[in-house]
Amino acid sequence: MDTIIVKGGNRLKGEVNISGAKNAAIAVIPAAILSDGVCHIDNIPNISDVFTELETLTCMGATVKMKTANSFEIDTRGLRNVAPPYELARKMRASYYFLGALAGRFGEASVPMPGGCDIGVRPIDQHIKGFEALGAKVDTTGGIINLKSDRLLGAPVYLDVVSVGATVNIMLAAVKARGMTVIENAAKEPHIVDLANFLNTMGADVRGAGTDTIKIRGVASLHGCSYALIPDQIEAGTYMAAVAGAGGEVLINNVIPKHLESISAKLEEMGAEIVEYDEAILVRRTGPLNRVNIKTMPHPGFPTDMHPQIAAVLSTANGTSIINESVWENRFKYVDELKRFGANIQVDGKIAVIEGVEKLKAAPVRATDLRAGAAMIIAGLMAEGTTEITHIHHIERGYENIIEKLRALGADICLKKDYGDVTNAAG
Repeated sequence: MDTIIVKGGNRLKGEVNISGAKNAAIAVIPAAILSDGVCHIDNIPNISDVFTELETLTCMGATVKMKTANSFEIDTRGLRNVAPPYELARKMRASYYFLGALAGRFGEASVPMPGGCDIGVRPIDQHIKGFEALGAKVDTTGGIINLKSDRLLGAPVYLDVVSVGATVNIMLAAVKARGMTVIENAAKEPHIVDLANFLNTMGADVRGAGTDTIKIRGVASLHGCSYALIPDQIEAGTYMAAVAGAGGEVLINNVIPKHLESISAKLEEMGAEIVEYDEAILVRRTGPLNRVNIKTMPHPGFPTDMHPQIAAVLSTANGTSIINESVWENRFKYVDELKRFGANIQVDGKIAVIEGVEKLKAAPVRATDLRAGAAMIIAGLMAEGTTEITHIHHIERGYENIIEKLRALGADICLKKDYGDVTNAAG
């Protein structure tokens, strides 16, 4: 089993470039199914979730060509299979995005229930509600979601809860449906806007993305296009948290500062200094960390995907911090791992109470999910001694070249392969 080795105590210094947004990529790639031409997509992050999706498309009959490490050409004109391979689809949360894309193109789909990180139940009731509103019949048999429709028709859809996944899926299904679809109480995350921009670049008519009401007027066909994904808000936030935790000064390039406002505000409250530029953000932390209270919320609130990373930082902050998790019920699985470092954290329902300790001490830990894995790395950077992190496949799902990027900032971090060699991530 591969292991990440982190020796703590080094302050971070330098510059880091942020990759394309994981959550945008996993929505945009299935969206290419809707195109009648070739899609050239740039700034795709080099992560395992992306390659699982691309492999899934290839198995279904699409042609995928890598132009560079972060640029792909996707041609789905030869795709005829409406059932993604079970074993591939089960590996990722984004498997359910194939439902909306296949429904929009073929009017039918058979897709396994989503996999990915075990951070809570991933209900698809709002997805189904949207598909049925558009005229599809949906049933779930043996862990497979089956969808069938003679013709999708635009309709009003009110989401009972704000759901990124349901918003994406309804958008995908509606772009070729006859008539107007209006999604109310829609998710407003940056990658929702990015998906809408990608669809519009292919010739769709999607308006209002980024607000709670999205209007989609169906079109007969979509053409190929060239498109570059937005930078990854959560990757940027993770490096911001790492600087706050380990100390130092880092310029984080290729970001949209507005997407990071909720994270910046909390880090400033904790005692970090934040300077915004047009496409970069400087994070500096030299003094002690202060306690804060955080409640995770849908965008533009504090993102749930930053919860474990910020908890790691708060583990050595002065005073008592409280994190209220309002999105995923199993997000707290990282807590037992942070306690191995000596963190003082108590969980009561959806609330974590963090009593700051003087310092963390290195320990063997595991990545229980993607963002928990990032939190373990941050804790390792902060801790006294050498930390070993296992189950790092979770981290590889969402962070491109995280070891090289941190090493370039002065971190003492490396990858230990299961056959015993210690190398950097390229080794």
